Amino acid sequence: MCGRYLFEPEKSPEIARIYDLADQAGFAPKVGEVFPGDQTAVIVAGARQVQVVAMEWGFPGFSQGQRLINARAETVQDKRMFAQSFAAMRCVYPTTGFFEWTKQKEKVWFNYQTKAQPLYLAGFYGQFSGQDRSIILTTQPNQAVAAVHDRMPLLLEKKQINRWIYDHDFARQFLTAAMPDLVGQRWVEN
Repeated sequence: MCGRYLFEPEKSPEIARIYDLADQAGFAPKVGEVFPGDQTAVIVAGARQVQVVAMEWGFPGFSQGQRLINARAETVQDKRMFAQSFAAMRCVYPTTGFFEWTKQKEKVWFNYQTKAQPLYLAGFYGQFSGQDRSIILTTQPNQAVAAVHDRMPLLLEKKQINRWIYDHDFARQFLTAAMPDLVGQRWVEN
């Protein structure tokens, strides 16, 4: 499960450019540690090329106040609540790493290296009461994450973003992709 991640434009020129694109389009995505319910920067399909927007992270749940923030890659096409949105409205979350918690409640930050790098999470979005809301796909963990949690976000390489968003066959096949190696380190709050 992915319940929080970082979006730090000051740590990566690539993420700074994504933030600037959202800002220029009139959006104000949350920076720093991103929580469910926040307005998050996401990359979506545009008329001719991808665009960056901001939307609330989390679908409405089944009961009052519940929020669904993750969907399982293995079952997304079978779940009535998710299948149509996955088929038609895929998105990508640009991040500088994500968090998981150990059984001892220690916060662990994951990325490709020990310093912040752009890390792209696969997702999709839907419209609820006229508002776009997004959700992150999770999959079986790689070795680093498995030591902490039994799920992890479905990760995309930068070069896969357009295919994820525009190519349904690619997206369907990617749901079972093996995840790349990551480094996990205990997170100490400042």
